[in-house]
Amino acid sequence: MSVRGENMAGNKHSEKSGSRMKKNLSRLLTMGCIAVFIYAGHGLYSIFMEYYKNRQALADVQQIYYQFDEEVPIEVASTEDMSEQQIIRPQFTELQEINQDIVGWVSIEGTPLDYPILQSDDNDYYLNRNYKKEYSIAGSIFMDYRNDASLNTQNTIIYGHRMKDNSMFNSLKNFLDKDFFDSHKIVKFDTLYESYDAEVFAVYNTTTDFDYIQTDFTTDEEFESLLNEIHEKSKYHTNVELTADDQIITLSTCDYILDPNKGRLVVHAKIVKKSDSTNYASAEQR
Repeated sequence: MSVRGENMAGNKHSEKSGSRMKKNLSRLLTMGCIAVFIYAGHGLYSIFMEYYKNRQALADVQQIYYQFDEEVPIEVASTEDMSEQQIIRPQFTELQEINQDIVGWVSIEGTPLDYPILQSDDNDYYLNRNYKKEYSIAGSIFMDYRNDASLNTQNTIIYGHRMKDNSMFNSLKNFLDKDFFDSHKIVKFDTLYESYDAEVFAVYNTTTDFDYIQTDFTTDEEFESLLNEIHEKSKYHTNVELTADDQIITLSTCDYILDPNKGRLVVHAKIVKKSDSTNYASAEQR
């Protein structure tokens, strides 16, 4: 065979080898893309199922809570630190059988925010657990461990995640819109013993460097100082009057505008007892 013939045979062999390599590489890339797609799909499916299970669990607890139409005290719980007895409202008796960590309920009309409030002996337990103490990516709405369902502190802190399916505390972002802020003045806040209409008076983005979750105040002036700082930070202002004699609830959730880790979105409301409700917190056993 001539040199030219050998070169032509070698070129054909090289072309075939190159073609096989391209086909193999193409197959590998296709298989890799399929694997990535399957992995991503499985992740999305898992997240979807977590959201679905969370919605179902919350629908169940809402059905239990709203089965009572009348405020009739039916259970008495004695406490060591109070001379008077605390009477648990009927809305919570069955919920307490499920989990005694359920200490209240919070809702905002016209939003999906309509959930039980949990409380543990720390601020970590319910970050990723639902009211049944089962793992949940959405966690629970929960009260700061330093607070009490009897509202013995001037500032009651309530935490919750901002979920992408608009559940939990994601609705708080709506208060950054002026129209929503003006038209949603009331946060319905129920405890084991009493029902309140909390009047919204502030919303702002901040970081954990600002101690808006302070619960204990040595003097009235110290509490008034916090109220003044809140007023200065608030994006909008209202005619809600506040003094050292008042109590507020603070709704807190994560936010990424100012800092990806320390950022927070905060809504404050003044606690006002519903005029037509019975005072369960101080009722004596009849």
